[in-house]
Amino acid sequence: MTRPPARRLRCAIYTRVSTDAGLEQDFNSLDAQREAAEAYIKSQAHEGWQVIRTHYDDGGFSGGTMDRPALQQLRADIRAGCIDVVVVYKVDRLTRSLADFAKLVELFDSHSVSFVSVTQAFNTTSSMGRLTLNVLLSFAQFEREVTGERIRDKIAASKKRGLWMGGTVPLGYKSRNKKLVIVEDEAERVRFIFRRYLELGSLDLLMKDLRARGTFTKVRCLSNGRTIGGIPFTRGPLAYLLRNCSYIGEVVYRGSTASGEHEPIIDRALFEAVQEKLACQRRRSGTSRTRAAALLTGRLYDDRDNRMTPSHASKSGVRYRYYVSCALLQGRGEEAGSVRRISAPEIETTILRILRDRWPEESDDRALIARHLDRAVIFPAAIEVSLRTADPGRESSAGDDRRCGVTLECDGGPAGPDADHTKSIADVITIAWSPPCVSRRREILVPSRSTLDDARPIRSERRATLVRAVALGRRWLSEIVDGSVTGLDAIAARENCSKRHVAMTISLAFLSPELVKAAVEGRLPRGIGLRNLADPPLGWLRQHHTVGV
Repeated sequence: MTRPPARRLRCAIYTRVSTDAGLEQDFNSLDAQREAAEAYIKSQAHEGWQVIRTHYDDGGFSGGTMDRPALQQLRADIRAGCIDVVVVYKVDRLTRSLADFAKLVELFDSHSVSFVSVTQAFNTTSSMGRLTLNVLLSFAQFEREVTGERIRDKIAASKKRGLWMGGTVPLGYKSRNKKLVIVEDEAERVRFIFRRYLELGSLDLLMKDLRARGTFTKVRCLSNGRTIGGIPFTRGPLAYLLRNCSYIGEVVYRGSTASGEHEPIIDRALFEAVQEKLACQRRRSGTSRTRAAALLTGRLYDDRDNRMTPSHASKSGVRYRYYVSCALLQGRGEEAGSVRRISAPEIETTILRILRDRWPEESDDRALIARHLDRAVIFPAAIEVSLRTADPGRESSAGDDRRCGVTLECDGGPAGPDADHTKSIADVITIAWSPPCVSRRREILVPSRSTLDDARPIRSERRATLVRAVALGRRWLSEIVDGSVTGLDAIAARENCSKRHVAMTISLAFLSPELVKAAVEGRLPRGIGLRNLADPPLGWLRQHHTVGV
């Protein structure tokens, strides 16, 4: 009898190293791990094991996270059914987190993928093998956490001594032998920014002034040869620069400061004056922008591809939310789109109505937008909404990320559930839309026998006096009705005015609601005031006839 040929098992080798030091060598740690794994697979050739050509190598990535390019590619290939066995040199090369390993084992089991460690013999199909594996991973996770604590303690001790421990080099300095050294031309740029801020007293004005003068951010050369920076300052980086304690020779770590080894660029008096000015501006501006209520953060754009940032304004204790083009906030008004500002409740309601027409089962607004909305672009006469997911009514295979949409054409205004829609499969949802008029149109109540002067609205001072008198008359009337005062004489004595003045003011409480509303909204014609409306007839129609409207 002959033994049947073994089933071919496709083996993927995964290698990882935490640091990129030494990876430039001809034979590095990744090569050593792969060589050992290939030798192990070759020893199992009689079982049908074969190495696939794809390399899954993560050089310079920590084992405490799953955000690794090669690991993500490995998981995708497992889901696609391209792998039967995953081979690693040691278990901690795959992950050093128990939680992450549980997710990987679940993925392996669901796709019938075996897991093998070259230097550690165990079998994940048995309970004892899983126990052994969990014990090994517990020690791997413990080692990672202890190493992290040791590194953090070292950084804290070094910064207390004033040592620079790396990171982004501030404008005005360069790194030489792991120390900050002043670059004189950049340092002069920093001094000018601090002095100019004290002169202007505003981050927005300073941002526009630096843009006009051609003062840009620091140019940085990355290790791959790419250059970044050299762009105009925006509000966030500019505020960070003005608060950076490195410019007075200090090092900050977790809220505490220490005297640094590097030389300061500006003197302490100038720095403290700038901090006081920034704190004063922060107190005047009140609370910071509330982004939690902004449903479309990061998904709303104007028609020149500038992101619309949530903001608000307060008036008379009422907060008004809106979205504003980031180009406008950054002092680039000429680059802003056609619609620079838009009411937040209006645009959010419009987009939610569109999404709920397609996904009515979703109850949470924020989850609905996060799951199905890719982006929305505001045009002067339309809104284009791009969908993130496929249409539920269309068939799609697992992992298919195709998009579909609907084009809605409405005759004026946002499309609603009762609108007459014309639907066609497309990439976006487009609705007709126009921004509301920023100024309210007032229709003035014009008397029948009016002149050109009468067609103008009531003066603001006279309107305020009239509205105040109506409110006062209603309050005095309520005091008489509920018995809190004995009569007109008591009110006159309390207010230090005549009894006739009290009676004429109380008579305004009997004005018709239409006249009171017109007075509050400023729609009464010019010439109508207390003299015309005091002591009116009791009938509302007669009041209108007496006034002549």
